[in-house]
Amino acid sequence: MSTMQDIDILLVEDNPIYVELMLRALKEHNITNNVCVVNDGTDALDAIFARNKFSERSSSNFPKVVLLDLKLLKMDGLEVLRTIKRDDKAKVIPIVVLTTSTEDRHVSQAYRLGANSYIVKAVDFDKFVEEMGRMCYYWLQINHAPQG
Repeated sequence: MSTMQDIDILLVEDNPIYVELMLRALKEHNITNNVCVVNDGTDALDAIFARNKFSERSSSNFPKVVLLDLKLLKMDGLEVLRTIKRDDKAKVIPIVVLTTSTEDRHVSQAYRLGANSYIVKAVDFDKFVEEMGRMCYYWLQINHAPQG
């Protein structure tokens, strides 16, 4: 986990296997942006709003994209999403829900709360690597987001 000043990708995932797969997928696609991994919703909000162990970060320097699992400890992903999108400054952060849930109620609720994308984690490693590479390339290289 990193508390770096500049966070390009905030990966909010409590399953160490998916964390490892995601980091391997980024490496395989030569995506070298700064990645910060947190494993619960509380730490995710602390990283975004520069609180507690992330207090040395600038609170106006948001991640370029947040990859957010729904099933998290302390605070679930939907509550994290709701909190981010309620904040006037943070609501511009692209949030990609990255989860195993295919339930329509989760998909609908995530979009109603302001998710920018909803991706179901592929079970097959090669497919997962390819999908994550394409997704990160889009959000980090193609998408043009507002500054600060």
